[in-house]
Formats: sequence, structure tokens, C-alpha cells
Amino acid sequence: MQPEHLSEQQSSLQSGSLYTELMTHATGSPNGELFAQMISSQIAGVGSLPPGLGLNKKDFANLMARHFPGIELVIRDIINSDDPRALERADVLALLLEHRAFKSMSEQWLAEIVTTACMANDHLWQDLGLRSRDYLSRLMIENFPHLAARNEHDMKWKKFIYKQLCDREGVNTCRAPTCEYCVDYLACFGPED
Repeated sequence: MQPEHLSEQQSSLQSGSLYTELMTHATGSPNGELFAQMISSQIAGVGSLPPGLGLNKKDFANLMARHFPGIELVIRDIINSDDPRALERADVLALLLEHRAFKSMSEQWLAEIVTTACMANDHLWQDLGLRSRDYLSRLMIENFPHLAARNEHDMKWKKFIYKQLCDREGVNTCRAPTCEYCVDYLACFGPED
């Protein structure tokens, strides 16, 4: 069954290996492999990202042109309803943007994509559609290095991001609002050793 947001061309790419196709066209720019994983996962229904990875149509088209010239994946208009977590999203996005490396536009897109994934209910790397937590650590270190350097105890990334927000507000006990739904809740909120 073809998802509603995919064109026929996208479905044919999905039936083959979209990840391989993306990497064949990749420019070698930083983050290309990460974007290829997220895009192919989202189209395959893996992870929690919406069509276009949560970016608007223009930004998604620019991401594709910059990282995967020759491949056109068009997202259809998505009807956006009011976001009850808009303030939270704004705080997460501001934190990420404040700590970006300022090396490429990809950091802006990743900040928006990571913020979107933080609103979902699983581990951040899974919500992003990445293959492992190691890829998420690479994403954070390369794109948000000053923030990543603060994660001295290798805390789970979503928990760490929300802890940074809580620390700013002087809140001592803090958890990501979606953590209570995660199957690994006890593992994350036990000792950090």
C-alpha cells in the first residue's frame, strides 16, 4: 500500500533501496549519510518523523538539492493543526540553534528535525530513523559540538536535551515529556553509570 504522501516516483524508489539511491547521489557534504538514513526510514514508515522530516517544503527541497542532487522527492502539503507543544518546541529548537557549529545550513535543518523528533515517544535516534544511537551521537558532536561536550556522562540524548532546558529554569528533577511512554523508561532513569 502506498502511503498517502508519496508520489509514484517515490514509491518506486522505496521499493528498491532508497538509502542506496540517495547515497549514490550524495555530494559528500557533512550530514549526507544521516539525512539519507532519516529520509529512507521516514518513507519506509520507520521512526516518528513526518513527511519532509518536519521541514517545510522549501527547506526540504533545498536539503535534497544540496545533499542529493538528481533525486527529487516532493512532499505534498501537510495540513498543520495547532501544536499544543509549540512553546516546548521553540525552547528545544532555540537550545539546539544556540549551540550549532556554524559550518553549514544543514545544522539549521537538523535542529528543526531533531526538535520534531523530540516530540515523539521513543529514543531520539529511533524517532529520527537512524540506524543506531552512535549515529545520533555523531550528529550531535558534529553539528552541536558545545552542547554535545556537556554530555559528559553519555546520558540518553533526549533526556540530556530536556535536562539542559530544566537546568536553565532551575528545575532539579526533569525528564523529557515523552519518556514515560518509552519501554526503556527504567533504564534511562536509573543511575547514569
